[in-house]
Amino acid sequence: MFQPIIISQGLSGWQFLKSTYDRQFEAFSQSTELKRDTDYFAEKIGSIETAEELVSDRRLLTVALGAFGLEDDINNRFFIQKMLEEGTTADDALANRFTDTRYRNLSEAFGFGPGELRGGILPSFANEIVDLYEAASFEIATGEQDESMRIALYAERTLPDVVSTDSSATAKWFSIMGQPPLRSLFETALGLPSEFGQVDIDQQVEVFEERANRILGVSDPSDFADPEVMDTLVTNYLARSQLNTFGAGASSGAIALALLGG
Repeated sequence: MFQPIIISQGLSGWQFLKSTYDRQFEAFSQSTELKRDTDYFAEKIGSIETAEELVSDRRLLTVALGAFGLEDDINNRFFIQKMLEEGTTADDALANRFTDTRYRNLSEAFGFGPGELRGGILPSFANEIVDLYEAASFEIATGEQDESMRIALYAERTLPDVVSTDSSATAKWFSIMGQPPLRSLFETALGLPSEFGQVDIDQQVEVFEERANRILGVSDPSDFADPEVMDTLVTNYLARSQLNTFGAGASSGAIALALLGG
């Protein structure tokens, strides 16, 4: 399988990756192994009528979960089946209980829930899922060489959709915080330690807003749909990520205490 080419860490490596992305992605998407999985999904998904049938076919489930960045749940078949069967129309449906919106997006897309339209019967469905899977797979392959590049690619692809909903600014921050890759990006870009996640959830939102406004010049997550604001966010993330690899910075515990004290 074609492996993405990363020439260096940090911003210079990111600029090279972005300038060659289209060519690299095209080569990657034509890889034999990837084509075998996506062709199988496109051929079979239209005949899948229940969530149980989907989770019983590991090859189909691999593509389905991978398309939404949930590949780590491949062995949690009972959980995935239950989530798909409950759908998303009921407020207390399993998928709606997670702050991580990827589960809701997965369940909603496949439409196995009560009163929902099954995605597999739509002509464009297979191609849409395959496109998502290919993009996510390229990001994973990139991450095998540089995890910060993977997270940056994921954010550029998914964050605009996360922040373009009709929900409140606070709800959008919760959605960002609920997705581990996006949370990691914001914590790093805003100079927050990983232990910050142990702070009261409402306080976390306040700190995210304050830090984003001070460092990036915006506090409403909706602004991250703007390509220029997104570029500033990713640039800060990659610069700080590179500094972190050099061991720069004070004790993360001390930083967390300073944040709460200030």
